[in-house]
Amino acid sequence: MKKVLSLGLSPLHAWLPVLGLTCAAFVFNTSEFIPIGLLSDIARDFETSEATAGMLITVYAWVVAVASLPLMLLVARFEYRKLLLAIVALFAVSHLLSAVSSSYATLMISRIGVACSHAIFWSITSPLAVRVAPRGRGAAALGIIVTGTSVAMIAGLPLGRIVGLHAGWRMTFLYIAIAAALVLLLLARIFPKVRSDNTISLRGVPRLLEKPELLGTYLLTLLIVTAHYTGYSYIEPFLKQVAGMEDDEVTLLLTLFGAVGIVGSILFSRCYRRAPRQFVLGAVGGIAAALFLLQPVSASPVTTVMLCLVWGLAITVYNLVFQSEIIRFAPQSTAVAMSVYSGIFNLGIGSGALLGGFVCSGLSIAWIGYVGGAIALVAGTFCLRWLLPRILRNE
Repeated sequence: MKKVLSLGLSPLHAWLPVLGLTCAAFVFNTSEFIPIGLLSDIARDFETSEATAGMLITVYAWVVAVASLPLMLLVARFEYRKLLLAIVALFAVSHLLSAVSSSYATLMISRIGVACSHAIFWSITSPLAVRVAPRGRGAAALGIIVTGTSVAMIAGLPLGRIVGLHAGWRMTFLYIAIAAALVLLLLARIFPKVRSDNTISLRGVPRLLEKPELLGTYLLTLLIVTAHYTGYSYIEPFLKQVAGMEDDEVTLLLTLFGAVGIVGSILFSRCYRRAPRQFVLGAVGGIAAALFLLQPVSASPVTTVMLCLVWGLAITVYNLVFQSEIIRFAPQSTAVAMSVYSGIFNLGIGSGALLGGFVCSGLSIAWIGYVGGAIALVAGTFCLRWLLPRILRNE
């Protein structure tokens, strides 16, 4: 009997749309944080300070936070295949503009274009993956998407930095544009038509937010992501200054931080529905514990590596768990609900990076874990006492 290549029990061709989305997720996630590794070169090229160049990251996060819901409401009734192709095309063109930017203002405009495509892409990707996956394999589809984002942290970001260092930061953006164009051709070939199932309008958003489980998830996400990025935004200088690691050791550890996300996606797809309480508590508690212990364990390279592995696993599982819950709590308006989640997530990124900067300036970089951990502890208390019982009640 002829064997059929499969993922789980489904033939490979049934997974092609999900794999196409995963390729897109890889490219989008590589782009999101690539300026972090290129700030010095960008600042030097435009004869500005690194702090000014760093506004590329801040403005990007805040544009996604502000634009996610309005843009998703604007395009909510579009057929998803056309919408997906349009935003990937915008993403590619914006990166081409980044590569040929003759001024800092032009580069900022190009990054705003990328942020707008990001806002819509991450609003529709998770619900789309669930809809185009083989029946009953939605959790596995989410896990595959997160694997794409994890691989971006493992390979995409280091590769982009290497290209930037050897060929200039413009070439990094050009290669991302080329990669996005190839993904666009792939999606045009394999992605099916998917009718929009979003009937919600601007008037309906308040009704969506009246759902206590959704509102609680959004609040928890704002707290957890702020806590996470209070520490993670400055993890590289922390590892060098406080933990005493060399550059190659830091690079390896950050790669492992992303790699462990693949483990988290596999565990989630196979086990979450059998043990939701353990996954929620493990994710939220793991983030809080990792932040609190960041400075105490930094004296030993072994314990630092182990802690960062737990931290990377916990943040990946958190994202998977609560994306899954949002899809379950808003079955008729998932894209709009996810756009709110994406906006709040990026609000947390910006808030955490800003708070972490204040901690570094006003106290010491050694304190970023304690401040982030305190916020995560508040989030964990809220989750344990209020949100988790409601999640379990609706299982």
